[in-house]
Amino acid sequence: MSDWTTSLQRGLVGGAASSIVSTAALAMLGRTEAGSAFAPTNAISHWIWGDEAAEHDGFSLKYTITGYAIHHVSSTFWAVLFEKLAGEKLDRKDLRVTLAASAATSAISCFVDYKLTPERLKPGFEKRLSKKSLAGVYAAFAVGMALGAIALRRR
Repeated sequence: MSDWTTSLQRGLVGGAASSIVSTAALAMLGRTEAGSAFAPTNAISHWIWGDEAAEHDGFSLKYTITGYAIHHVSSTFWAVLFEKLAGEKLDRKDLRVTLAASAATSAISCFVDYKLTPERLKPGFEKRLSKKSLAGVYAAFAVGMALGAIALRRR
């Protein structure tokens, strides 16, 4: 197992990659399903602003930036755990292992988000997207995490 310092450093990169890729998916799917690229990310800020955040469609410093910040921190949390638990396997640079580990991490995060988390702390984008699109967001999250791990190990 990787030490916590290494896992944190690598998790910052993987968290950024998974946050960016999954936010892009949120935007694309939001535009298609909710008529707004910002609506799913705004909904994440329901943690702080309540249900009004999930109802806001346009870009907003209050909702969009807060929602992205929450999403980014959450993505980084999962990426740090991913690196802590799978870092040594990821160091082998086997694409299949990296993709499997990132998919497993994404699936666990989805389970935690929707089965173990109180309503007030759920991601929020489920208020604006279908279940099929949620699967796409979590798949994008896994791809982003894998891309971060691959990029870190290219050296």
